[in-house]
Amino acid sequence: MEVMEAIKNRCSVRSYQERPVEEQKLKAILEAARLAPSASNRQEWRFIVVRDKPARQQLMKAARNQEFVSQAPVVIACCAQTDNHTMTCGQLCYPIDVAIAIEHMALKAVEEGLGTCWIGAFFEDQVRQILGIPQEIRVVELLSLGYPAGPCAAPKNRLDFDQIVMQEKWRQ
Repeated sequence: MEVMEAIKNRCSVRSYQERPVEEQKLKAILEAARLAPSASNRQEWRFIVVRDKPARQQLMKAARNQEFVSQAPVVIACCAQTDNHTMTCGQLCYPIDVAIAIEHMALKAVEEGLGTCWIGAFFEDQVRQILGIPQEIRVVELLSLGYPAGPCAAPKNRLDFDQIVMQEKWRQ
């Protein structure tokens, strides 16, 4: 599969088959995250793979009762073991670096015939408690993973290219 095809086919999956994710595919997806770039090669990301149904049920509750969280056969807690390093531009490294790794996983999942959904609507303290995550570790996102129950909904509207790309300087 070409990269652009994976990008075009990626969507947020919120309904999953009960079919488990094969270990080989899961490892390939996690390897895609491991190979992601990071600021100063800090590699602050850490991932907790959750397959246990009762734990996924608890994560669903921590994620504002979004049912698909417990329905997905795998939920990955995407965390950062960080010293809160800030880049010269003023941005913290870890949220950006973890996000890059997550999208590597999402695109690799498409290639493997799987679907994902980024989940930012969750209570970090609850996820920490459920998964035994130490206080100094940040939970950046949750990522549901599994075989989609059906095709993606219609593509989302996107702004026109000329609305988002400017040449040389900002324009009004």
